[in-house]
Amino acid sequence: MVTIESIQQSIAAGLACDHLQVRGDGHHFEALVVSPAFEGLSKVRQHQLVYAAMGDRMREEVHALSMTTLTPAQWAARPRG
Repeated sequence: MVTIESIQQSIAAGLACDHLQVRGDGHHFEALVVSPAFEGLSKVRQHQLVYAAMGDRMREEVHALSMTTLTPAQWAARPRG
């Protein structure tokens, strides 16, 4: 079964994250991933790193994962409200 926690564990196991937050309703999930590995990469490449961390789960279990990917500098500079 796909849970928020299982998605977080999969991403964290395959990608060094400074911050990781996953929300969802059991069918559709949203992830906020902050990683130094994203430095200098396009958004497409950043998302590919997250998909790679998820491995086969993206094809077999998780059908809808939207994500926001940020570098630590982008995370630190974001507006807080």
